[in-house]
Amino acid sequence: MSGRIVYTGNVIVDIGLAVEAIPEPGGDTIATASEITAGGGYNVMTAAVRDGATVTYAGQYGTGFFGTIVRDALAAGGFDTAQPGLPDLDSGYSVALVDASTERTFITHVGAEGRLAYEDLVRVQVDPDDLVIVSGYGLAHPVNGAALARWLPGLPEATTVVLDPSPLVAGLPAPVLDAALARTDVLSANAREARLMTPDAEKAYLGERAQALRGRLRPGGIVIVRDGGHGAWIADDHGVRLVPGFDVAAVDTTGAGDAHVGVFTAALTRGEDLDAAVRRANAAAALAVTRRGPATAPERAETDRLLREQNA
Repeated sequence: MSGRIVYTGNVIVDIGLAVEAIPEPGGDTIATASEITAGGGYNVMTAAVRDGATVTYAGQYGTGFFGTIVRDALAAGGFDTAQPGLPDLDSGYSVALVDASTERTFITHVGAEGRLAYEDLVRVQVDPDDLVIVSGYGLAHPVNGAALARWLPGLPEATTVVLDPSPLVAGLPAPVLDAALARTDVLSANAREARLMTPDAEKAYLGERAQALRGRLRPGGIVIVRDGGHGAWIADDHGVRLVPGFDVAAVDTTGAGDAHVGVFTAALTRGEDLDAAVRRANAAAALAVTRRGPATAPERAETDRLLREQNA
């Protein structure tokens, strides 16, 4: 491959709050830190650009307080923007609570990013060498989900589609999810998502769940299950294997999966083989969790350095 990444998910605003613990219902707590930034799919695209990829944002965005934050971030982020944006609706936002264990809790309000229509998607010229990323967050919105389910089958046969099902996967409409999976070449899920997608495999380990999910993808499809610091499982035509992770001191796991997907897809567009791309993504995600904030994916040189140190 030598093409660009076309990202079809959502860019919203993250209102990040660091707390010692999530308060009980009716309670209150004082945040020790806060940040308002562009987030969601912005983190994936930023990770890919930092790793050297060319990225086009195909999603929708709005006008207003949060829309301005999104627009400014898109302009500064180093990616092309396919849509003109909606003039009569603001972008959405997410309140992200990060507790002392680094666990994340989200509450999201949907805005213009949930209004991506089929007519918007056909505006985007996708070439056979391109790689398209689909997010479960996009599939969760009725307008976006229907548009993506209709648009994906018409992509060039050689275009690679990568699906990140998101924490919302259990609630996605079955016809929409099935249509997306049927055109997916690579499914990249975290451990919780993989378990939700394989409810009948109660006692199976993650590698077996990854193998079971292959049957829902395009023929020859690949499944990657991200298992935090342990690394990532791969299931493909060659079997099941674990690509080990990296031992780091995590301070904030927000955006780790985004960093993994962004760097993995960037590596694929350069023609790196599957295992090397996953190992690189593991390294990038490890570096990301050592920093606070959502868009903490490393620059390409930082990932190269960690890989060299581990191979020494």
